[in-house]
Amino acid sequence: MKRKYGDRSGWKRIIERKYAQSFLDTVPFTGYITLLTAVKVKDPIIVDYGDHKVCIVDDGYIWMHQFPMDKHHVVTTMFDDKGEIVQWYIDICYKNSIEKGIPYMEDLYLDIIVLPTGEVIEKDADELEDAYLSGVIDKHHYNLANSEYKRLINLISSGEFELMKLAEEHKELLMDK
Repeated sequence: MKRKYGDRSGWKRIIERKYAQSFLDTVPFTGYITLLTAVKVKDPIIVDYGDHKVCIVDDGYIWMHQFPMDKHHVVTTMFDDKGEIVQWYIDICYKNSIEKGIPYMEDLYLDIIVLPTGEVIEKDADELEDAYLSGVIDKHHYNLANSEYKRLINLISSGEFELMKLAEEHKELLMDK
């Protein structure tokens, strides 16, 4: 499994960065939140979603990660340089934990992207399948990823996925750090 850290310290595309994190223990959310501001980047990242292209990283963009405790997902809300949400990127993961003070996830390949228009995009189902067929993950992890994906899709479709609703609030909590 791929391990991804909240501070994205190995990401060379970002030339100048600001980083903040906090642990929250509230009724709607218990876990770590992190805020990575890409003050200056080498090159922007623009992704193609069929009918439209979305810039997800450029100078002044912010990535806010929510690492909920005891859950099998992490939400990255991506904000542009004006503070507008450009997308929510939901990683399905085996677990969230902390190492040397930095939260991380053990990624299970399968992802969900939600655009501000409400469009939902499945991503990397082929990577999940390849990881299973090549023995990188076992049947338990494969089933866990698919089960969590279906559960989250149902929550998103019904408007009940709380982490998306908390994105702005969580970002504001970290902006002054």
